[in-house]
Amino acid sequence: MKKVLTIAGSDSSGGAGIQADIKTMSAHGVFGMSVIAAITAQNTQGVLAVQDIDKEIVAAQIDAIFTDIEVDATKIGMVSKIETIDVISEKLKKYKPKNIVLDPVMVSKSGYDLLRPESKMNLVKNLIPLATVVTPNLPEAEEIVKTYNKILPKEDRLNIEKIVDSKDMEKVASFISGIGPKYVLIKGGHLENDAVDILYDGNKMHYYQGKKIKTKNTHGTGCTLSSAIASNLALGYSVEESVRLAKEYITIAIEHSLDIGKGVGPTNHFYILYKNAGMQ
Repeated sequence: MKKVLTIAGSDSSGGAGIQADIKTMSAHGVFGMSVIAAITAQNTQGVLAVQDIDKEIVAAQIDAIFTDIEVDATKIGMVSKIETIDVISEKLKKYKPKNIVLDPVMVSKSGYDLLRPESKMNLVKNLIPLATVVTPNLPEAEEIVKTYNKILPKEDRLNIEKIVDSKDMEKVASFISGIGPKYVLIKGGHLENDAVDILYDGNKMHYYQGKKIKTKNTHGTGCTLSSAIASNLALGYSVEESVRLAKEYITIAIEHSLDIGKGVGPTNHFYILYKNAGMQ
């Protein structure tokens, strides 16, 4: 069985973070493992509190996995502190895992800052260059551009504050590629009349057309998509095929999302499995 590690925050409501990652990995038939970088108190209505895990414990969790178990893919999600980002990047450089998928989680759907402002530069300089695939949504991509611009000469900066269409997405994907990841996936779910995702491999743009699904229940979609990509990479699919399969998976999970709680409910990670088992 292939083994996939998630390094992220815990979501007490189970819709995002570590919990969504493990569910997604299980749905893909891979063995999910976790390094908890933070604990959040949250539900479908928002994030109430966050407590970061001490960097020594984060380091010890990573060591525990890589010194014992072969890791076929690693997904990185919410990592909010500079010290946490530093220790994760140090350990990734030490163990050199294959198939690193970075979901640059910055703000929750309720508007809570999950990445501290002072940590953004560390994410850009220390984690993004290590990624096989980095998967920002439009607000995250805009923030990465803004942050990266700060360390570039004026003539090399990208003058885009707001991504409004696929042409902007292409420009941003190419720009972020310059930071060092092998692939950049810009997710277009925030576009007004489209749901296209664009994957840039350093030479070519790959388009993944989607459809707008009318539902408020989209809690944990970014976590789920990135974990699906990591799972597919672990199973031996190419990056392009891994993204395509992950896009199909998250679309079905959103179409059959769960109306749980009083706010933004979660996606249905096990819909296909339940349907095949006659439980849907």
